Amino acid sequence: MKKLGEISAAVVGTGFIGPVHMEALRRLGVRVSGILGSSPEKSKKAAEDLGLAKGYRDLDELLADKDVNVVHLASPNRLHISQTLACLEAGKHVICEKPLAMTTGETKSLVDAARKHPELITAVNYNIRFYPLCLQAHAMIRRGEIGEILHVTGSYVQDWLLYPTDFNWRVSSTDGGALRAVGDIGTHWLDLIGFVTGLEVEALLADLWTAHPVRQQPLSAVGTFSQAKTATKDFPVDTEDYGAVLLKFAGGKRGTMTVSQITAGRKNCLRFEIAGTKKSLAWNSEIPHELWIGNRTESNRVLMADPSLLHEEVRPYANYPGGHQEGFPDTFKQLYRAVYHDIQAGKRSAQPLYATFEDGHREVALCEAILDSHKNNRWVNTKGKI
Repeated sequence: MKKLGEISAAVVGTGFIGPVHMEALRRLGVRVSGILGSSPEKSKKAAEDLGLAKGYRDLDELLADKDVNVVHLASPNRLHISQTLACLEAGKHVICEKPLAMTTGETKSLVDAARKHPELITAVNYNIRFYPLCLQAHAMIRRGEIGEILHVTGSYVQDWLLYPTDFNWRVSSTDGGALRAVGDIGTHWLDLIGFVTGLEVEALLADLWTAHPVRQQPLSAVGTFSQAKTATKDFPVDTEDYGAVLLKFAGGKRGTMTVSQITAGRKNCLRFEIAGTKKSLAWNSEIPHELWIGNRTESNRVLMADPSLLHEEVRPYANYPGGHQEGFPDTFKQLYRAVYHDIQAGKRSAQPLYATFEDGHREVALCEAILDSHKNNRWVNTKGKI
């Protein structure tokens, strides 16, 4: 088995999330060979700012670098399909940001391509799975500790697009896809709930809403979670700011999901509550070190993210003592710990904790069903279609 220090990665994307990938890889002990931006100039500047040896001119130069074993794709959604296929053809392992691609036609082709390269590890960057207490909830449910699941409720809400002057490439369906709030953050919630509970969505009913049908587009580029301070022009918006989805899971279980990028004060808040026949579980990403455990006949309790209190299979992914909180950047490190373990082993685990391309395809299929439901004002059956 290769040592982590013998594996080299490159990152595609110099915006908000690309450097997060790079930082997590360095913390894990993986060498980062270089970075690729949307232009040679951006690549060079990012490499200098981040202390990397190489700022690649283009993807061809990156893929020709024999020192690179793994490529992390943190580029705009519309580029995922072509970049992922090129990486696989070049013999590189791939960790792709969510959503995996723009349509199920694209994601299905990526699933098929990955299957043609079983020697390569492929993953989708659904990092929220790797908060220690999300892994703990997953383990508790697998052990039957909360009984049979009855229903699931939750939301993912932010405020960074609250004002019509807030702008990002994601508001454009051309760059980000037909769904924005659902595609960008709703897929995180859907993936997490599917992972934690093991439930599969069989039908759904969705309502979407665009609060700002016209936004102010800066005449120069603005990063994610940043505000424009330059001249702007009107930009017609065809993606949603808000969405609500009713879910029917296999076995008759029920669920609800709300997503919003216009909720003042909620910076990055994912919440879920899972009701079981024995216990309930509730978690909030803005208070990630606490898992609420509800009981009917005894006192409720709050479990802290302390490795000594977690189930044995969760402990490898909680690296600090209780009270020393692990947060958003740590989830990337723990996700890559799982992915790179399989890269080291030379094969995918039988039941990987990380999201696979199959999982990424499933989330995009749910997105298409949500859009269909909203446009046609009807329940959409997804059973056997995903």
